[in-house]
Amino acid sequence: MQFPDDLRYTSDHEWVRLDDDGLATIGVTDYAQSELGDIVFVEIEAVGTEVEAEGSFGSVEAVKTVSELFAPVAGTIEAINDGLEDAPESVNSDPYGEGWMVKLRPTDAASVEALMSAEEYTEMIGA
Repeated sequence: MQFPDDLRYTSDHEWVRLDDDGLATIGVTDYAQSELGDIVFVEIEAVGTEVEAEGSFGSVEAVKTVSELFAPVAGTIEAINDGLEDAPESVNSDPYGEGWMVKLRPTDAASVEALMSAEEYTEMIGA
């Protein structure tokens, strides 16, 4: 399993990357996708939706279960990964690339830095 050092992580197994344009790209970690199994459907709130930190912004459906997605930080959804509609398995095959889920404009960009580092996340899951 891999956990890139340039990302921040949550205890709910989401990752965040603060991009140069000020948007926070969010997805689920390699650990989360492996625990879920084969992802068959991803549902995400609409662009323009405001979400609270730790509030639900959608869900993923795997063969065995449905799991909610929780926003690592508060903000407004600016973009969703439309590619997941036709290829939800991208979350399994490339969780940090093609499997990203949403781009959020954070209410407070500094809140991203308060999340776990790759090392802290790795320790939390016992990897």
